[in-house]
Amino acid sequence: MSANISRHVLNGYNLGNNHMRYLHTMVRVSDLDSSLDFYCNKLGLKEVRRMENEKGRFTLVFLATPEDAARMAADAGGVESPLIELTWNWDEKGYAGGRNFGHLAYRVDDIYALCERLMAAGVTINRPPRDGHMAFIRSPDGISIELLQDGVLPPKEPWASMPNTGSW
Repeated sequence: MSANISRHVLNGYNLGNNHMRYLHTMVRVSDLDSSLDFYCNKLGLKEVRRMENEKGRFTLVFLATPEDAARMAADAGGVESPLIELTWNWDEKGYAGGRNFGHLAYRVDDIYALCERLMAAGVTINRPPRDGHMAFIRSPDGISIELLQDGVLPPKEPWASMPNTGSW
């Protein structure tokens, strides 16, 4: 392992007092039924949660491996395994340019402190945590990363009035 890679690996969890846990990968799907057939019937994943949003006109379906689904069912309220989130936007007629891949998601202990640290390091906060709950950033390769607050923080400045920057 090169010294540069080693430094990143060793410092990868050095977030001060902010801890981070991988949550899910979101993939946009154009046909929910055929996607569920592929991921569940063919690949063998299990549906563990579903959310339908009539106002937003979308459905989210969360999938896990059979082993993770069983563990999650046995340990209700415990640590959730990383999931695949299938997002079906009811009115979408197709995705171009790789927009079917959505984002990576991490739960964080203090979204404000982490966003402050990221900004100080030169990272653009594309969707600031105005609500104290959710923010989006992008990797150097343009991969969208969602940061979700563990628990609830009240809205706070400068985040509450900060506009979005670019796309996320």
